[in-house]
Amino acid sequence: MNTKTTFHTIPESAWILGVSRNTVSRAIRTGMLRATLGRSGLRVSSTELAKALQDGGAAWKPTTSG
Repeated sequence: MNTKTTFHTIPESAWILGVSRNTVSRAIRTGMLRATLGRSGLRVSSTELAKALQDGGAAWKPTTSG
């Protein structure tokens, strides 16, 4: 079976996760999401995005307090 990993830009990753670009950038900076530095900038693998969405995206939803 031929499996090829796809890499996505920050805006593409944000769209897939349903969050803002800033949220994806913050997640990369804090180590919550791994990214690879390529010639044209940071890229997030489809595998990493799948892991982020595995729990139904709970980690990406804003929490409410009160």
